[in-house]
Amino acid sequence: MNLLLIGRGGREHSIAKKLYESERVDRIYAAPGNGGIRDIAVCVDIDEMDTNGLVDFATENVIDLTIVGPENPLLAGITDRFHEAGLPIFAPTKAAAMLEGSKRYAKDFMLHYDIPTAAYAGFTEPADAKAYINKIGVPVVVKADGLAGGKGVIVARTMEEALEAVDQLLPHDDHSDEASSIVIEECLEGPELSLMAFVHGNHVFPMLPARDYKRACDHDEGPNTGGMGAYAPVDDVSQETLDDITEHVLQKAADGISQEGHPFTGILYAGMMMTAKGPKAIEFNARFGDPETQVVLPLLENDLLQVLLDVLDGKDPKLSWESKSCAGIVLASKGYPGPYEKGVPLPDQLTEDGAFVIHAGTRKESDQLVSDGGRVLLAGAKGDSLAEAITDAYEWMDRRIHSDRFYYRNDIARSAGTT
Repeated sequence: MNLLLIGRGGREHSIAKKLYESERVDRIYAAPGNGGIRDIAVCVDIDEMDTNGLVDFATENVIDLTIVGPENPLLAGITDRFHEAGLPIFAPTKAAAMLEGSKRYAKDFMLHYDIPTAAYAGFTEPADAKAYINKIGVPVVVKADGLAGGKGVIVARTMEEALEAVDQLLPHDDHSDEASSIVIEECLEGPELSLMAFVHGNHVFPMLPARDYKRACDHDEGPNTGGMGAYAPVDDVSQETLDDITEHVLQKAADGISQEGHPFTGILYAGMMMTAKGPKAIEFNARFGDPETQVVLPLLENDLLQVLLDVLDGKDPKLSWESKSCAGIVLASKGYPGPYEKGVPLPDQLTEDGAFVIHAGTRKESDQLVSDGGRVLLAGAKGDSLAEAITDAYEWMDRRIHSDRFYYRNDIARSAGTT
């Protein structure tokens, strides 16, 4: 089979590596891909948001299945266009992807379908939002309504932080063509958990649970990022609790979106908070999580392509997982998630001795591999224990990276049960 993988990040490199293992794959095309994906796929110079260009490419190259990695093309309606063109694709429609595309829609959806989540309110006017915060007090979580690359969330523990968050995420602009919106939620406490599932209609097949680290700095300090590291599975959550999340969050979401008239096909991701009152949903994503994918897929024993085909056919893929742990550490450009420099040279030898390497923001410049994003790469490892996996990943990072133009956290998975 000929496959088209849309995207350019670490998640897409991890997907490509897993697809590359399949004996059923003839060729993988990646649009646009990155410096690591090009080693196992044919990278084509088509932007992931160029829907017409992608449809034309899939038609002309007789692509048997297209897999979409990032969220932006989903919200731009790429799946709908592929359906119109009669092209097979594993991804949700624009309407189904609104579970990720709008925090307000997702919260209203969870309330309607009785999915456990934090209390909340939505606002378009800064004055109303600030009055609400003054009424309920702090701490609160302030979220931008739309896509923000994992960075549109501010946990405000003081009144000053909360009011500043409103001004930051809901700037008052009378000349704006489109009203901005934010969601203000109660601040849930507890360790976080990510649970992804292959979904087609009402059929839900959960993967291993993972835990990621969103703050930029050690000890969970600094601004939110797209994720600075992750590990899987999460041993401090019982199988009974995972079954409960599958039934009352993922399954309810799949059933609910079908009832809305927008059956979901693709990867449904539930970001959970394990509170003292039980697990509560923080958010949904309509695609593989990043960096969770980079530590979950290496543990999958199945042929990933066959899993996707089985799910599309309404069959149980009978997922099988290695009895190991997997951990990954993100190398980021200095300054990320704020402004950062691109084009910084990376070590010539990124061999995978004792670890595996997932490229996120990299590109080839002549024969030199250079940085091309805020999150540059992930060093990961598998082990019989989490301690073994994270030790191997850090040993690789410490041995290979010697530049003050990059940084990484030093506490990923050091204490299981923290986020």
